[in-house]
Amino acid sequence: MSLLEIKNLEAAYDGPTVLHQVNLAVEQGAFIAVIGANTAGKSTLLRSISGLVPQTRGEILFEGENLLELPAHRIPAQGIAHVPEGRHVFAQMAVEENLLLGGYNRRHDSAGLQTALAKVLELFPRLGERRKQLAGTLSGGEQQMVAIARALMGSPKLLLLDEPSHGLAPKIVQELHSALLAIHQSGVTVLLVEQNVKLALSVANQAFVLQNGRVVLQGKSAELLDDSRIREAYLGI
Repeated sequence: MSLLEIKNLEAAYDGPTVLHQVNLAVEQGAFIAVIGANTAGKSTLLRSISGLVPQTRGEILFEGENLLELPAHRIPAQGIAHVPEGRHVFAQMAVEENLLLGGYNRRHDSAGLQTALAKVLELFPRLGERRKQLAGTLSGGEQQMVAIARALMGSPKLLLLDEPSHGLAPKIVQELHSALLAIHQSGVTVLLVEQNVKLALSVANQAFVLQNGRVVLQGKSAELLDDSRIREAYLGI
């Protein structure tokens, strides 16, 4: 059984349908990328998994349980962490306070929280240097580190990442590349939405291509990176 299985997903806000009959499966331990143009429905896919899209039909099965039957606030406790596009750190709180909020579901396990904190600070040493600094004073790249580290504080089984490289300098993107590989190697299953196709296909094992809310292509990342359609449409080569 797949860790996450999406069946015939239809999703909409107040207007036209955004996702049309989307089907995909994420195996335990996989690193999956979802790529596509700006209006393809990539973020809506992640928001649907997190229970944040008001109109959904179909099934989103996580360990066999249909997430569409749960309110959004109960989904993180199932083992799913979502890092939305735009970082959304708590600007007036210190870095460490932001991180501890990510471990809210395990707030009664002080030792576990400190272990998780030590792990994320090892992954992002720069945050250790700035743990008492207000998150709003950090650079964009550092705030993205806070957002990802905060999500990891709950020890998720599945990490949803929405455009983590957006707006970051090339050097920071390289650091992000290394961090994503380390997160996956630690045993976390990752579903990455990313417009930087080269980054996405270099870190993921498999990928799905969304176009106008439909899955139009899927396969191993290395194969898609060599696909002339992908190279022409997204890499300009």
